[in-house]
Amino acid sequence: MTSRRPRAAETGESTPVPRDSGASSHVSAGGGRGFELRADLLTRVAHAHDASHYLLRPELVVRAHDRDGVVGALREAHRRGLPVTFRSGGTSLSGQASGGGMLVDTRTRFTRVEVLDGGARVRCEPGATLRLVNAHLLRYGRRLGPDPASEIACTIGGVVANNSSGMSSGTARTAYRTVESMTVVLADGTVLDTGAPDADARLRAVRPDVHAGLAALRDRVRSSVTARAEIERQFAMKNTMGYSVNALLDHDEPVRILEHLMIGSEGTLGWVADVTFRTVPLLTHAATTLLVLDSIERATDALVPLAASGAEAVELLDAASLRVAAADPAADPSMRALAAGPGITEQTALLVEYRAATAEALAPLQEAARDVVGSLAASLDPAAVPTVTTDGATRERLWRVRKGLYTAVAGARPAGSTALLEDVAVPVADLTATVRDLSGVFARHGYDDAVTFGHAKDGNLHFMITPRLGDRAELARYAAFSEDLVDLVLDHGGTLKAEHGTGRIMAPFVRRQYGDELYDVMREVKRLLDPLGLLNPGVVLSDDPEEHLRNLKVEASAGGEDAPLVDRCVECGYCEPGCPSRTVTTTPRQRIALLKEMSSASPAERAELERDYGYQAVQTCAVDSLCVEACPVGIDTGTVMKGHRARAHGPLVRRGGEVAAEHWGGVLTGVRGVLAVADALPTPLVRGASQVGRALLGADAVPLADDDLPGPGPRREPRSEVPGASARPDPEVRAVLFASCTGEMFAPAAGGLGAAAALRALCERAGVGLAVPAGVGGLCCGTPWSSKGLPDGAATMARRVLDTLWVATRQGELPVVCDASSCTHGLVESGHRLADDPEAYARWARLPFVDAVTFVRTDVLPALADRGVEIARVGDVVVHPTCASVHLGVVDDLRAVAEAVAERAEVPSAWGCCGFAGDRGMLHPELTAAATHAESAEVARRAAALPGGRFDAFVSSNRTCETGMSRATGHDYVHVLELLEAATRPTPPTGAFIGEAATFD
Repeated sequence: MTSRRPRAAETGESTPVPRDSGASSHVSAGGGRGFELRADLLTRVAHAHDASHYLLRPELVVRAHDRDGVVGALREAHRRGLPVTFRSGGTSLSGQASGGGMLVDTRTRFTRVEVLDGGARVRCEPGATLRLVNAHLLRYGRRLGPDPASEIACTIGGVVANNSSGMSSGTARTAYRTVESMTVVLADGTVLDTGAPDADARLRAVRPDVHAGLAALRDRVRSSVTARAEIERQFAMKNTMGYSVNALLDHDEPVRILEHLMIGSEGTLGWVADVTFRTVPLLTHAATTLLVLDSIERATDALVPLAASGAEAVELLDAASLRVAAADPAADPSMRALAAGPGITEQTALLVEYRAATAEALAPLQEAARDVVGSLAASLDPAAVPTVTTDGATRERLWRVRKGLYTAVAGARPAGSTALLEDVAVPVADLTATVRDLSGVFARHGYDDAVTFGHAKDGNLHFMITPRLGDRAELARYAAFSEDLVDLVLDHGGTLKAEHGTGRIMAPFVRRQYGDELYDVMREVKRLLDPLGLLNPGVVLSDDPEEHLRNLKVEASAGGEDAPLVDRCVECGYCEPGCPSRTVTTTPRQRIALLKEMSSASPAERAELERDYGYQAVQTCAVDSLCVEACPVGIDTGTVMKGHRARAHGPLVRRGGEVAAEHWGGVLTGVRGVLAVADALPTPLVRGASQVGRALLGADAVPLADDDLPGPGPRREPRSEVPGASARPDPEVRAVLFASCTGEMFAPAAGGLGAAAALRALCERAGVGLAVPAGVGGLCCGTPWSSKGLPDGAATMARRVLDTLWVATRQGELPVVCDASSCTHGLVESGHRLADDPEAYARWARLPFVDAVTFVRTDVLPALADRGVEIARVGDVVVHPTCASVHLGVVDDLRAVAEAVAERAEVPSAWGCCGFAGDRGMLHPELTAAATHAESAEVARRAAALPGGRFDAFVSSNRTCETGMSRATGHDYVHVLELLEAATRPTPPTGAFIGEAATFD
């Protein structure tokens, strides 16, 4: 019963797709020019959707393999006469990431991050998310200056293209102010590294027209008193309207001017292939307070003393925002008390945060904050008494007041309406009048549900309205509202775009904001760098007065059983970075968008989309539901795909699922027998047989067997001998062990015991008693049925498990400990299968399920210490958390157990779901290959930097995930408890601990 050695990891940038993956072929290789052209309907429809309220369907979607591939794609677009739009994260809100010609995917293959100078600088490619870059910088105590709220999903490409800022960056830590250099690809394919010592000379040599033209524009602007004054006035605020013409004043060399014009240009002047930022200190200690003042005037009056006291962030929430926030049951008690008292009428809140690198540095800031709060006492609402707190839970509740606004308004919007989030900025002195005037504009146009909030310290306001853009009358109302908004903001000396970029939504109003002189300068910039006008036309600059009203996305319903689950999607894209299939097929956002498109498509288009949707969306969804963790409106696309699988099954398959649940012990015996035979046969024979089966029965029915397929594991028996067991009398039972059937189905990695045996050995040594229920060998957590869309079988298994565990746990008195995190999560989630039986449902709710890593952290490790059991430390250990450990909230427990046995335990910054998903990685190995690509590459890079050139152990908390990561990296991953068990034996193993030919006494 041994596991075959894992294959070596793939090392190239591309992710190989097996020939029998089931994918339909719609891809042209681009003639070997470093890119793939995709023209099939599903790909074009899926990529038409981004976070904005615009919808343009591209004619071609290009996936570039590298920088040269982007150059080749540009030349191909020129040859075809197609406009080009670059797409990375697709989180931009203003329409700048959508285009009707060639859409170039610059996210998938462009995710490298290189930390420089001990974290003082960082070089990134455009597809890396802000969160990923900051994760790389974390160990150095640094972060990027821009801090947009979409950091989970927004990419470096968008951060640069939109000149991103955020709630604490102000005007000093924006992308414009923190970029040091970049590699630029111009419209004609010219590549220029602005960080090279001779960059300006090279620009003069390769593009003398651009060099001379930028120098002439510099001199022209500097010689105009009015132009200089207007630029200085406009860019004293946060401002992303038009081009960054402040570069013509801020920089002398044309190459530096070009570099900074690219920032905020939204893909209309060229493409940034990589960028180097200067980073800022990571301030990890924070104190927060929520001030509810009796009026907007009092709130804006408080901004000056709050800023002077050193506040890092000051967020404003108007009365409408407070009413929405107070309705959240998870809001801070002070907020609920405010709503329960006299009510919220004219109050305005300021959410204030102070940050410092150390607790000592934070202390004087806290004192200054208390002084300011005291000085404002007469203006504060007595129903919400403020405190300056450092408590993490309290701070999280306070920030929920601000961060929950989008969720509350977008999630509750009327069917068919659009969640339209906009931003403007005005001089802080005009903030009070602007908020009041905005309220008047909302009322005049019937947007009574609008909320206003924003970064008050910067005079930066956001507001959300929910228009129905598909209704002719409502569209006219929205157009009139837009005109009034433009007049209002410009009358207050403000900018129509502070953070979100000009896009299409404000392109017709750039001339009105800047005037003819500077608008002509911007037009000349565009002519110099994109003379054919092929880069993102209609974005940033447009002479069409109705550009902002064209190509609008009309919200549709997915229809049927999907509608109540997905119609509230706002297509923000927050779900995409964590999706295992994001680089091989589709993402949750795209799956939902396609459902909506199919519901309203013509019969011919619907037939084509439905034909490809099965593989591209349903079959290759890992149903790990990490998407719901990121979704601001709580959509679980994994559950939706399970529903599609369920509806595809006929009565015979559904009944087969029930029979399997009723006789699971026999099914396991059969599976173990097949695995034993496969383990004994030559790999080519096993692989060939599985390929024939897949060809006959389908890739979604027969697993692809290969040389890393484990043999069968040990039986789950109530008692068996374990190594290093205590000779003391049996200890009192503290928990019930529900061992996962995956450990019985698949053998542990070479030299390992398996998770269940390791847990029992650890408990024996710690004197912690475990009870193993009789009949456990025929039970399962229910996940296989749930993930395959067999709810009846899942319910049958849940009833059987309940009957056993209700007795074994003494009616819920003892916790149930499971040795595989996905199975623990499956048990936690299985209760809803019994909802039609109130008594059974209530009993299930009384069963406390605990993952083994949590149980070991809280009960076993302290008991081992009390008994003086020594842990033989391992050197460097890499940890792979599972998606189930995220859902369970036990990632910290997994890390803590690893740290108990390792000198250094490390979770890769690029960690993500492995996509193995039970058997999904065997049915669709291309899914796991794509899902693990970034993480395995990082593991290899970090290993190479270690003194020995390798990690000493590789751990996780789930057998199938360990298999997936072993396949990806070429190293045996084991359950972290196996590593701990080996390290606590009276005679520890010689050689490597686990997975590298360890020997055990």
